[in-house]
Amino acid sequence: MKKVILLTALFITACGGDVATTSNNSTAVATPEPYVEQTPGPRQSADAELERQFAEIAKEVEGKVGVAAVVLETGQNAAFNGDERFAMQSVYKVPISMAVMKQIDAGKYQPNQEIEIKKEDFVAAGQRSPLRDSFPNGTKVPLWHLIEYAVSQSDGTASDVLLRLAGGPAEVQKYITEIGITDMAVKNTEKELGTDVKIQYDNYSTPNAAVKLLAELKSGVSIDRERSKLIRDFMNESPTGPNRLRGLLPEAAYVAHKTGTSGTRNGVTAATNDIGIINLPNGKFLLIAVFVGDSPADEKARDAVIAKMAKAAWDKWGA
Repeated sequence: MKKVILLTALFITACGGDVATTSNNSTAVATPEPYVEQTPGPRQSADAELERQFAEIAKEVEGKVGVAAVVLETGQNAAFNGDERFAMQSVYKVPISMAVMKQIDAGKYQPNQEIEIKKEDFVAAGQRSPLRDSFPNGTKVPLWHLIEYAVSQSDGTASDVLLRLAGGPAEVQKYITEIGITDMAVKNTEKELGTDVKIQYDNYSTPNAAVKLLAELKSGVSIDRERSKLIRDFMNESPTGPNRLRGLLPEAAYVAHKTGTSGTRNGVTAATNDIGIINLPNGKFLLIAVFVGDSPADEKARDAVIAKMAKAAWDKWGA
């Protein structure tokens, strides 16, 4: 996390705040994002060959599989079930964090503002929360660190506090709509998601919508450039889902990604997801979202499908 801590320190200093310290158990050193000015290219006709590959890969697991992939600079694209809705699970932490960053831009919050986390804020014991596990009696953390917990560590408690700071699901949905995305919905807290497995489907995205969100995060104007890059840095450092988008790519590849995973009920896993921004060997950026829904396949098989989708796009467009 040293690179992210340094970048965060520079970010906060530029915003006039004191530099906060952080601790993280991750020892992985992620490849930093190369600095390249991107000019998004016009959308081209879909790549039929790659779409056939996607369809064949999807057959490797039972359930519903969806993928969308776009090269940011050229507009090359391919999809399979790109307009189908899938439960996002923790993928929804990305639009929540972006909505909070926009409010930092507006001056409602400061990046180093300390946010109190109380015991009643904690998600249930069965839900992921490194923050709860590290501070069982509650704590105070800088706002930027709360975003790090949510995006990099996929912390449910952090996500719920951010959702509250954003003004609730309606305000996050308003932000999503403002940036031109229609097939994505944020309606519930992590706590609520933990009480009823059915409502996860109300918090959905299509693969195409997720790619639009990634395009906004990478090259959009709704958030200050340095703040959007901070979110990407946290995504790049994320230790979750190493066998998904990253699974078949070179170890040093830049992959800023966010996973989403449901529990398994009656042998069926509702959501195994990964969306991300990948720096291709030719220097261009691949935006990709892969969702595996309602699958009885085991975790290894579900992860492998996601990895193969990313590798197919990498091989097709990376040269």
